[in-house]
Amino acid sequence: MDTLLYVGGIMSLLWGIVHLFPTKNVISDFGEITEDNKRIIAMEWINEGATLIFLGALVIAITISDPQTSISLLVYWSVVIMLLALAVISLFTGFKVNFLPFRLCPLIFSLSAICIILGILL
Repeated sequence: MDTLLYVGGIMSLLWGIVHLFPTKNVISDFGEITEDNKRIIAMEWINEGATLIFLGALVIAITISDPQTSISLLVYWSVVIMLLALAVISLFTGFKVNFLPFRLCPLIFSLSAICIILGILL
């Protein structure tokens, strides 16, 4: 069902966009750290946002073009695997942080993956 594929893609894409906005505040929350450490945190924070945007945009683009080809299925399953890997990483790292958006990441990544799986199978 294409609708679920779009929902899964849009969830990932939007969470990636939302992820980018607080980058400066996240860095400042670390307090007095070196400029190199600030750059590393910024890089990693922006990388995760960009990855989520890419994954969501990829699902949306494939769904618009032709969601039924074998290549489309390969892309969908690859995105699902990546989203679930990010969910597991977030579960063991960010989920332990006492900040709600970090705690939401495993849930949002998993829900996006589930929507894509259901979109493939239904």
